[in-house]
Amino acid sequence: MKKIYFFSVFILSFLFFSCEEVIPLNLETAPPKLVIEASIVWKKGTTGSAQKIKLSTTTSFYSDTPIKVLGATVFIKNSANTTFTFTEVPNTGEYRCSNFVPVIGENYTLTVINNGNTYTANETLKSVAPITNVEQNNQGGFSGKDIELKTHFIDPAAETNYYLYRYTYSTQVKSNFYVDEDVFFNGNPFFSLSRNKDVKAGDRIEISHYGISKTYYNYMSILVNIAGNNGGGPFQSPPATIRGNIINTTQPDNFPLGYFSLSEYDTVNYVVQ
Repeated sequence: MKKIYFFSVFILSFLFFSCEEVIPLNLETAPPKLVIEASIVWKKGTTGSAQKIKLSTTTSFYSDTPIKVLGATVFIKNSANTTFTFTEVPNTGEYRCSNFVPVIGENYTLTVINNGNTYTANETLKSVAPITNVEQNNQGGFSGKDIELKTHFIDPAAETNYYLYRYTYSTQVKSNFYVDEDVFFNGNPFFSLSRNKDVKAGDRIEISHYGISKTYYNYMSILVNIAGNNGGGPFQSPPATIRGNIINTTQPDNFPLGYFSLSEYDTVNYVVQ
């Protein structure tokens, strides 16, 4: 029986390996699209004058490295027609401004000119409620073993507010993102919540709350649902299927990817107890 078994295995192995054939895949690659990462963020207690915008293009199926866009013209204007110019940092795809003036409730217009195409977007800078305190629970989650953090704030009354929460753990490569709206807690104390079973005492966590517009809330809701809480977030190149608020005024069908947003944010650094 042992000989018969060995022979059968040998025949089956021969059939499997002799039938193996390399089939080349002809994967079509779509034309590259411009990706505009234009998240203007203003930390509470700072001037917010230093800002940056990143430009890249999508790549083929076989590459996961974005291509930097060089030589573009990038600027933002406010409602008074004041221009804030973003100057290219050589060979990086980043464009920086050192004299931006953030004003809560102000409307801003982004313009990017690249390869004969003009891209524009409009957005309003949103405020955020200050963080009041962080509460830790070592028996969180369904298992009762997750470390649960609640970051508290008081939502402003008589207005609709939308939030983006970001938890950056010192032991994780990617941040955790969550979105929220105050439909059920308008004008009341509330909190963001993050659970993590892999953190331990002494780990550092940077917690940030951003005030965002309704349209950016809708955009980020889709991204978070697709990528999960730790999908990389709004400050990285978005999936190709998600269209943002930036339009191509030269060739409307050739729209870019990415989003133009303006947010005030508050942040705290917390050490796990």
